[in-house]
Amino acid sequence: MFSLAWRNIWRNRRRCLLTASSVVMVASLTLVLFGCSAALKNGMFQNLTEDTGHLVVQVESWRDVRAFDQLLIDEATQLQDLIEEISPAAELAALLEVPTLLSGKMRSRGIRLIGIAQPAALEGVFKAKYLAAGQLIQPHSLDEVILGTGLARALRVGLGDTVYAYAPGTEGYGAVALTVVGLLDLPATAFAARTAYVSLSAAQELAAPDAVTRFELHLPELKRLADENEITGLQKKLSSQLPEELVVESWRQVNPDLATILDLLEPMLLFYAFIFFGMAGLLVVNTVYLSLVERIREFGVIISLGAGRWKVMRLVLLETGLLVLGGSLVGGGLGVLGVLRMSQGFTMPLGLAEIYAEFGLPTMLYASLSTGQVLSTLLFAITTAMLAALWPAWVAGRLEPVEAMKFVT
Repeated sequence: MFSLAWRNIWRNRRRCLLTASSVVMVASLTLVLFGCSAALKNGMFQNLTEDTGHLVVQVESWRDVRAFDQLLIDEATQLQDLIEEISPAAELAALLEVPTLLSGKMRSRGIRLIGIAQPAALEGVFKAKYLAAGQLIQPHSLDEVILGTGLARALRVGLGDTVYAYAPGTEGYGAVALTVVGLLDLPATAFAARTAYVSLSAAQELAAPDAVTRFELHLPELKRLADENEITGLQKKLSSQLPEELVVESWRQVNPDLATILDLLEPMLLFYAFIFFGMAGLLVVNTVYLSLVERIREFGVIISLGAGRWKVMRLVLLETGLLVLGGSLVGGGLGVLGVLRMSQGFTMPLGLAEIYAEFGLPTMLYASLSTGQVLSTLLFAITTAMLAALWPAWVAGRLEPVEAMKFVT
């Protein structure tokens, strides 16, 4: 039966080749989509965690309060030592966000002045991603500031100019003169127009000695969305050992909207995959049914010679299986090769990379595939095609020998 099925496939090479090509295209394209989806999700995950940390420690009511003093975490030095002891593998950044009036020579603007202290590795990432001109502030500088490019334009200041920061009603000096040493090209325009960075020491001297508004924990080894379980474990450990008035939140809880977008990527991909497989199934039905019509007299002869109806159905399904299996394996191989090439890094075409960058998404993406995705794609392609062939096979099995042998195409 196998040799007969193989010979029947080659009786109409053009039609069979078209069907096999459709299966190849669907299988390979689905794997490439899986790879691109993983690249986008991992890129977004890495960007988000680079900006906000994998875990964030803040006061429990930070979403509800508006008063600056109610957001403060006091005795920050001791708390930082405790966090580093609990999670020695994490890179810890301490931040103090101060609502400030920042003035140039002619203009003023209310901004969020961020005092930051972070390890050298995080400074390198920050510099590579955002520094447009000048340099970063020195770790303990009390008179340097870097501005978003939008804020610098609004205040009409540039590198080397002096700006004045006012934070009245706070526990620090409340005012300080700062020299602009760098400009940041931040992705969000609104953020760039209302953000400036100083050292943590300068922000504490200005507004809140030995206090911060949050700690960010960065886990450098976790670069894929699939590594979330490790984040959850560390989150529970920190929550159980830190003071009750503090809350430890994951990147998902800090960025719920973007986390939802990440979760929606997989269902959207599956929706498109169903469409592709459905179209391939229609092509399989077309090919098998046309082959059946051309061979009705032949099937009539086979049945009249004693072949059972189930044997005829198995013959039709075997032909389809050989055709689809070959197409699936070739398509799977091409898809895997494509993803391997894309795993070395690729950018979105037609200017999409620049558009994505405006929303904080990475411009360079790295595709990846799991063994489960490859196997499920091949299995789904074969299953869809075989289900599509059931109807023509059922029709072939119900042929009456006498009527079939009289059939004229």
